[in-house]
Amino acid sequence: MTDAATERLRMQDPRTQYPTPPFPKQPQAAPGLASKMDPQPDHGETSYKGYGRLAGRKALVTGADSGIGRAAAIAYAREGADVAIVYLPSEEADAKEVIALIEKEGRKALALPGDITDERFCTELVEKTVAAFGGLDILVNNAAKQTTQPDLADISTEQFDKTMKTNLYGMFWITKAALRFLPPGASIINTTSVQAYSPGEALVDYATTKAGIQAFTEALARQVIAKGIRVNAVAPGPFWTALQPSGGQTQEKVSKFGQEVPLGRPGQPVELSAVYVLLASQEGSYITGETYGATGGKSL
Repeated sequence: MTDAATERLRMQDPRTQYPTPPFPKQPQAAPGLASKMDPQPDHGETSYKGYGRLAGRKALVTGADSGIGRAAAIAYAREGADVAIVYLPSEEADAKEVIALIEKEGRKALALPGDITDERFCTELVEKTVAAFGGLDILVNNAAKQTTQPDLADISTEQFDKTMKTNLYGMFWITKAALRFLPPGASIINTTSVQAYSPGEALVDYATTKAGIQAFTEALARQVIAKGIRVNAVAPGPFWTALQPSGGQTQEKVSKFGQEVPLGRPGQPVELSAVYVLLASQEGSYITGETYGATGGKSL
């Protein structure tokens, strides 16, 4: 185990395990790059140790160039899975790092740049994954658009439409395409948010989609368990990802990001890795239709 992985798993005070605010203001153009963040997020690059729990599995993760999707992709590769990652072309710099990390583990990696607001691309990315890996066992719908707006009047139809199509339509199209290939024992994991339960006043459209993901997860879980497929969701609270400084929060909120929760800091993406692994692995065989919260102590 690497020194970073040993240190992360050592018993310690969770309040001070990772950086705490205040953080420097750091505006970026959307969708943002993790490589430009200060402090750098921990996605598990050196701090996640795998144990073979997904040996031979084939995974597809959207929004995997940075943030929570990147952490899931790294963990899946370290647990023995081949991993396809979906990201916007503008995120290529971060995505190349993820591809290199997957291949370093001796696993197959597939880069799928494109925009999931395009139905045709959503269908093709599933088909390309199946062709490259010979199947599909794990689907993580994680890609999201978040733009803070203080007043409903400030949300344009264009923004509302883009948020809906990224967060809801993309998930729907990709899942629909994937269900043709997922075998019994497969797992679908959707990333919802604490915003589905406690929506912020400046994230009306984003919170609406996250509540939709919650309902989609529960309904689909009941439908596809008859095929032996499990469906669950993860509801993060404030996590330190590129989504935040690139328009997801105001720069004033970025500087204080995470201080409002009982832990007093934002979560690091690697702190969700084990949850995504559990829900994808056979160790989660009795878990379906559930939502796992990771909110720094803020109740769902």
